[in-house]
Amino acid sequence: MALSWRSWLANEGSKHLFLFFWLSLNVWLFGKTFLLYNQGLQYYYLHQMLGLGLCISRASASVLNLNCCLVLLPMCRVLLAFLRGSQKVASKKTRRLLDKSKTFHVTCGVTICIFSVLHVAAHLVNALNFSENYNEEFVTLNAANYRGEDPRKLLFATVPGLTGVIMVLVLFLMCTASTYAIRVSNYDIFWYTHNLFFVFYMLLMLHVSGGVLKYQTNLEEHPPGCFNPNKTLRQNLTVPKAFEELFPDYTTESFPEDPPVPEPFVQNSFMRVCSEEPKFQSHFPETWFWISGPLCLYCVERLYRYIRSNKPVTITSVISHPSNVLEVRMVKDDFEARPGQYVILHCPRVSALESHPFTLTMCPTDTKATFGVHLKVVGDWTERFRDLLLLHSNQDTEILPIFQQRRYPKLYVDGPFGSPFEESLNYEVSLCVAGGIGVTPFASVLNTLLDGWKCYKLRRLYFIWVCRDIESFRWFADLLCMLHNKLWQENRPDYINIQLYLSQTDGIQKIIGEKYQALNSRLLIGRPRWKLLFDDIAKCNRRKTIGVFCCGPNKISKILHKLSNSSNSYGTRFEYNKESFS
Repeated sequence: MALSWRSWLANEGSKHLFLFFWLSLNVWLFGKTFLLYNQGLQYYYLHQMLGLGLCISRASASVLNLNCCLVLLPMCRVLLAFLRGSQKVASKKTRRLLDKSKTFHVTCGVTICIFSVLHVAAHLVNALNFSENYNEEFVTLNAANYRGEDPRKLLFATVPGLTGVIMVLVLFLMCTASTYAIRVSNYDIFWYTHNLFFVFYMLLMLHVSGGVLKYQTNLEEHPPGCFNPNKTLRQNLTVPKAFEELFPDYTTESFPEDPPVPEPFVQNSFMRVCSEEPKFQSHFPETWFWISGPLCLYCVERLYRYIRSNKPVTITSVISHPSNVLEVRMVKDDFEARPGQYVILHCPRVSALESHPFTLTMCPTDTKATFGVHLKVVGDWTERFRDLLLLHSNQDTEILPIFQQRRYPKLYVDGPFGSPFEESLNYEVSLCVAGGIGVTPFASVLNTLLDGWKCYKLRRLYFIWVCRDIESFRWFADLLCMLHNKLWQENRPDYINIQLYLSQTDGIQKIIGEKYQALNSRLLIGRPRWKLLFDDIAKCNRRKTIGVFCCGPNKISKILHKLSNSSNSYGTRFEYNKESFS
């Protein structure tokens, strides 16, 4: 399978180039800060005391500042949705780059973990050096109180040390709970531990305010390693024995020798003379500059989202579909959404803090204000939510008029937020592949086309839906049939190409119902032959750019991703997109 560099650049190239740039930026920042603390004269005495531990701790801290600053930006969902929908981001490639916000968030998180380990290791060495290299000449420069002080006191009895230890524990919980195994087995653990980020940032603000590491402020008056005549006189002064007996603390022992003189201050074979003792001062906490902006932006957005979603929606109907799928239709004042977007549902009676994202399967239009979601009942939250909605209903389907509806639990909707599937209508040709309940992002697109397709750029849609059981197709069978009939009436039967695949079956099956005959003729047994499918689409759409959209199992996603990067003899280019909730 030949690799198309043009397709690779469209699908993977931008991401790989960005990751390479990001890695290079972090390495450059680490090296730049390392050299500053290793060669900077203002850190000369501190470097003599701590050695490379100083350079590594400060260099890793600069990288942590950068990543702690930017890790919050991909989670500003309102901002991303605004950028995606605004006319200022007219480039399709730029909008597709916004789809990598989760990848960027994970990249920053991994970088924070790696450099946190380096930062902690360097400070453990620093604590030991502060204790062993205690210098009585520079009392203000020492973090320890005396030579040989237990380094554990610096870690657990000081504000920077104690907050650092707690931050390490918080970061460990967040990282371990973010693994794929825990997110799949128990999403609640991931959700609750990830919200400890606010505690992490508050501790970070306190951690950098300790002012443990200091720099010299009077380099002109006291160049490092200079000649101090007052100190020399004290070293050569002979103290009477009787005076020593009265003041035993005052001895005639000479002071420790000055550290080696740096080269810049050795000129013409003589040494500069000091006019005063060195003075040291703590840095202003630079971390505050790094994280205050993004943290305030994130807090303002969360406040805006809280105010926007503070009013509960009105549930108009609840429909129980086959294969444990529930459809909830609702209305909300001034709610607007685009096809492919998703919302976050919060039901206080199910969980006071927990909320979950669901793709819109029906968007409000100029003629109707109703919007809806389909959710698969697969976890504790969805099970409790289903039980509350169908508490008094013994029927599989319940659609009641608004004036007759029973009392549903309060439901709050936050959103809508952007997703890659908003771009499906912006290609001339789109290939949409769904696996099981992964059909939900495409349902809103199909509903939008049902209302009118001529106003969009899309002129041909390939819709592939793979399910394990025949009943799953009934979720949107009515929608597919209506769209198929509408396009036939408008003499555009080639506008949409529907292919339904039943992956598991004991025999020939069909979707029961007279009105589903159009779908039964498009129902195939087995799995799609993806390579032949891509070749056929490329042949029918020569020298065009086709948007590939997938929402389903990772196995299907990887196959489509690989095929999108492959070359073909027809000059057709495939651009791959995949659903990924932030």
